[in-house]
Amino acid sequence: MWFWSRDPARDFPYEVTGEREELPGGWGTQKGKKKAGGDLVSVFTYDIRPGADEQTQAAKSALKRIKTLRHPNILSYVDGLETDKCLYIVTEPVMTLGTYIKSRSDSGGISELEISWGLHQIVKALSFLVNDGNLIHNNVYMSSVFVDRAGEWKLGGLDYMYPAGSEESAPKKGPELEKYNPPEKSDRSKTSREKWSADMWCLGCLIWEVFNGPLSRPTALRSLGKIPKSLVPHYCELVGANPKIRPNPARFLQNCRAPGGFFCNSFVETNLFLEEIQIKDPAERQTFFEQLSENLDSFPEDFCRHKILPQLLTAFEFGSAGAVILTPLFKIGKFLNADEYQQKIIPIIVKMFSSTDRAMRIRLLQQMENFIQYLNEPTVNAQIFPHVVHGFMDTNPAIREQTVKSMLLLAPKLNENNLNVELMKHFARLQARDDQGPIRCNTTVCLGKIASYLNPSTRQRVLISAFSRATKDPFSPSRAAGVLGFAATHNFYSMNDCAGKILPGLCGVTMDPEKSVRDQAFKAIRSFLDKLESLSEDPAQLAELEKDVHAASTSPGVVGGWAGWAVTGVSSLTSKFIRTSAAGGQDVAPAQAAAPGPSVSPATAPAEASKPASHYEPEEEDNEVDDNTLDRWDDDDWGSLEATHSSSKSKQNTVSDQRLTDSRISAADESWGWEDSFQPVSNPKSQIPSSFSLPEGTRPASEYNWGSEGGEKHVDLFSVASQKTNQKQDESHSSDAMGDWGGDDNWESVEADQGLSKAEMARKKREERQREMEAKRAERRAAKGPLKLGVRKLD
Repeated sequence: MWFWSRDPARDFPYEVTGEREELPGGWGTQKGKKKAGGDLVSVFTYDIRPGADEQTQAAKSALKRIKTLRHPNILSYVDGLETDKCLYIVTEPVMTLGTYIKSRSDSGGISELEISWGLHQIVKALSFLVNDGNLIHNNVYMSSVFVDRAGEWKLGGLDYMYPAGSEESAPKKGPELEKYNPPEKSDRSKTSREKWSADMWCLGCLIWEVFNGPLSRPTALRSLGKIPKSLVPHYCELVGANPKIRPNPARFLQNCRAPGGFFCNSFVETNLFLEEIQIKDPAERQTFFEQLSENLDSFPEDFCRHKILPQLLTAFEFGSAGAVILTPLFKIGKFLNADEYQQKIIPIIVKMFSSTDRAMRIRLLQQMENFIQYLNEPTVNAQIFPHVVHGFMDTNPAIREQTVKSMLLLAPKLNENNLNVELMKHFARLQARDDQGPIRCNTTVCLGKIASYLNPSTRQRVLISAFSRATKDPFSPSRAAGVLGFAATHNFYSMNDCAGKILPGLCGVTMDPEKSVRDQAFKAIRSFLDKLESLSEDPAQLAELEKDVHAASTSPGVVGGWAGWAVTGVSSLTSKFIRTSAAGGQDVAPAQAAAPGPSVSPATAPAEASKPASHYEPEEEDNEVDDNTLDRWDDDDWGSLEATHSSSKSKQNTVSDQRLTDSRISAADESWGWEDSFQPVSNPKSQIPSSFSLPEGTRPASEYNWGSEGGEKHVDLFSVASQKTNQKQDESHSSDAMGDWGGDDNWESVEADQGLSKAEMARKKREERQREMEAKRAERRAAKGPLKLGVRKLD
């Protein structure tokens, strides 16, 4: 019947594609995939030809052997088919070692690290066959070794395998393979040998071919060629004429693993640990993942993607690796394309953000620059931002600060409500209530950086109030950040606001006790005055000057240099939030005020400011040392975000946290880059003529006491003038810590409250509330009328 005469090859559940690569022994290999699921495979085919009985017998023997042998270093069998016309062997997707080496020649060739681990795998497979299976492979050479997608070497070519002691039962090799035969096979006088002698000779031939190319004749083995020196002594043992001195495969592994041996390197050590990672102690796994990131740069890319990455994902999913896997995870993520990243990394990141582990959270915030481009807006707003905002209220200042920094990267992806409502609430609370000056400063800086993403109504309501509050902060870098915030966002203010709200506030900063803050205030005032003066000269410029006031928020793709600033600014926990540009000496002074400890005196500020940027390199190095020390987050017990903490902190912790966060603030005047886009126009009318001289008896500014020692002889002009102002600022900030920024209109309360003190405002509110309550009581009494005797009053 026709049903029973159908060709079984037609029902083969695998589709063979690609070109056929011919192999010795009549085999050929092609790429393939499963018809049902599309899984990639390799298909080895052998066409049965009449008159090739010995070769066909060897091919059928290979199919039988590969079905029964299971070992990590032996080619994995998936499926097979045997018919009268052909043989099919389906394996994991691999390519021949020769093809793999040729494909790597364009990228610099295969490294010695890869070769060391590959040879280690082949020797381990031979050790399994000889010592555990009592089998002789009898066909070890270049074409019998295959490489999978992770760069792992697999031993194949099982056509001529035979049990030890039964050499006569082995199929006969073809003439093209006779050059790999050991010398004792042709010299029958050398009968004293070990069972592994022939395979170890062939291993020596394989080593020679890997480093020097295809073997043309057996005498070429005498020339070492490119074989590394650390491998030469062991290679010579393999190709020695005396078969008795050829070592057992297990002994060969032990010799090459000795200190200084070819198999003694970080790549082999990493692979061996990964093979046994499931039985390692948690402490050992923790140490391994901590040290793994340092070695990834020297490891092959395919190995990282297909070998290490699955282990990292498994360690997080089923183990207790925690935050320690983040650094190597993101390092390997750079090798993935967008689809692979979305499929493998993003689900893990989303799950990590929901963790209450502080170390996990802060590592994610530090590494956000590595994965933010792969996050879509729905994922950020629904699954990540709700967890990130908990960091604004964390008791640890480092987490609060890192959360503020992360907003530079998240802001372009936040929706209307999260950006203009939720985030602004947290920023208002941090700037008004946070006890850490650097965090208040960073909040002001971050607000200026993300101002272009806010909608126009939020910008009008928030920016002037926020920067005005910053100019009254007791922390001098915060005051400088407020001044520079006005300058950096100058295009978002109407001319009426510039004249009526911004300039009056900046004029008050000109009496600031810190000279660096005063200098920036004068620069900003001149810039705003130049704009107003140009408008006065030509009123037709009003539309051009106010074109950005009501402009829509900027989309992420429009902002050119913004992302670069954010990426470099959010690189580590203790990295400076405001980068030092070293554009000139005058921009360095605020960095001095931002450093922890006593601020630089006004007398020394001009001298320090005149130094070139190179004079401050040692200071930068000190900060880097501190950064490395603070980056060892795993040395401390971070606890859980869910844990409750007492509101009272010890003085030691407060000082420590202040020192940690103070070191992250650098020159605020350099962060905004306002001088590049908003240069003041010089007014020739305002220039002082060279013939101008001071009236007689007037002292020059250099004779005033600017904070230097021995200041008892002179009067400190700015210290006396601003002493009362400082007291008011301190009292205002302490009272601000008790409440928000003015109820419903959080960001608008600064201008409205400038005329009255907090105590007077609270007293007036109480009086008004009392009068309202009395009026309501009187209305209720009038509506009810007089009470009758014996009638109970019902409230």
